[in-house]
Amino acid sequence: MSEKNTVSRRKFLGIAWGGSLALVFGQAAVALLKFIKPVSAGGFGGSIYAGKVEEFAIGSINRILAGRFYIARNEDGILAMWQKCTHLGCAVPWVEEEGQFHCPCHGSLYNKEGEVIGGPAPRPLDIFPVSIKSGEVWVDTSQPTERSKYDPSQVTDA
Repeated sequence: MSEKNTVSRRKFLGIAWGGSLALVFGQAAVALLKFIKPVSAGGFGGSIYAGKVEEFAIGSINRILAGRFYIARNEDGILAMWQKCTHLGCAVPWVEEEGQFHCPCHGSLYNKEGEVIGGPAPRPLDIFPVSIKSGEVWVDTSQPTERSKYDPSQVTDA
């Protein structure tokens, strides 16, 4: 072997360290890009299929897990309410026996339309726009709307 084709130990280690650092920074860049990529349209943050209109009886409250919201149907129509408490953001479960939403963190209470009836919550549950296409209920979870009270104009005719 000729002297020109050999690599010194120092140069080899420099190339190995440089290559491993490039690999680490490349993996970090890929992870960062995946992290900042917007949420897909198929999950929370996009349009969610909630079900057929006939699946929601008048007076019922149905939880839609994929969208993190509740569908309430009353005489006025269909209302989609975010499950997030307006006090500090806890997930608020529906308690069927009492006909109320109960926040487990600080005791806020909400009625079927999401209005505050007790506790420290400053305003009703936020709502999402609902659209009905060919008898199917679709909820756009990318646009939560704050409100000060329930109004029949907030529901979608079913």
